[in-house]
Amino acid sequence: MKVLLYFESESLIQTSGIGRAFEHQKAALASQGIEYTTDPWDEDYDILHINTCGINSDAIISHARRLGKKVVYHAHSTEEDFRNSFVFSNLLSPLVKHSLVSLYSKGDAIITPTPYSRGLIRNYGIEKPIYAISNGIDLSLFAPDPEKVKAFRSYFRLNGTEKVVLGVGLPFERKGILDFVKVAEALPEYRFIWFGEIASLAVPQKINDAIAYHPENCSFPGYVKGPIIQGAFQDASVFFFPSYEETEGIVVLEALASRQQVIVRDIGAFDPWLVSGTNCYKETDNEGFVSVIRGCIEHTLPHTGAAGYEVAGKRSIDTIGRQLKCVYEAVLDGRTVTDEELSAC
Repeated sequence: MKVLLYFESESLIQTSGIGRAFEHQKAALASQGIEYTTDPWDEDYDILHINTCGINSDAIISHARRLGKKVVYHAHSTEEDFRNSFVFSNLLSPLVKHSLVSLYSKGDAIITPTPYSRGLIRNYGIEKPIYAISNGIDLSLFAPDPEKVKAFRSYFRLNGTEKVVLGVGLPFERKGILDFVKVAEALPEYRFIWFGEIASLAVPQKINDAIAYHPENCSFPGYVKGPIIQGAFQDASVFFFPSYEETEGIVVLEALASRQQVIVRDIGAFDPWLVSGTNCYKETDNEGFVSVIRGCIEHTLPHTGAAGYEVAGKRSIDTIGRQLKCVYEAVLDGRTVTDEELSAC
């Protein structure tokens, strides 16, 4: 079996969650000894595993069909998570949904990260097998490492007593960045740091204003990778992710893999795998976020990092590789896989 992993416009969105998911796919296939290529001109493959939605993506599917290849479409995007992101995203979202339905329907099978996103896509009326497989996480990158913690604290010139509330994601309203700023204003005793950036022209002015005129205890260093952000995941007092809509949220997996105290908004994407009070804390509004952040930092609430790590462990690269292999084999054989069979892979 040989797989063509395809990712359109990689240079433009490689820092997004989809970009990291693509890297995880490569590692997952390698973990199972599955041969793959990322060269779209390589015609010696059995399955096209496509990750993006665009003109070139449509064209490569048509080419694969002419060659008699099978197609697995990885549904990272939904209409719901396109809204409240880019400029004019809400206006364009119905067109985006139409395009997604057209493209996803061309796959022999669809993979999407969570049961929640699978439900959304099923509600679009697509009649193809849809499998919920996590984007996965490389646990080794987030193993305890004092040198990474040192790099993080040195980069931000943190003293030994500062309490850090960490946020990570593209600066979209959907990601909850405006709420992150409001919660920072309500908790001036803590340091709030949000990693992630995008071109200022791509987002509404209110997002640019929030970043430019943030409270003194809040900072936006932009896109930072490697030891600094990995050290941040390990060393922050809490990871705060007030997103309104996700298909999974790879940054949440990264925080869980770091044994970090995770605080998220109570949304469908995190059900049923995240349970408030067990492996994370969930809230629905800023008042609740302020209360639970303070409770976690001041140790009046139990730390859920150990249980959170167990959640990440079930989404390891090896596990995802086995599940992808199960789907590939089923697609080649013209059959479907049950949830129970997929879980047992």
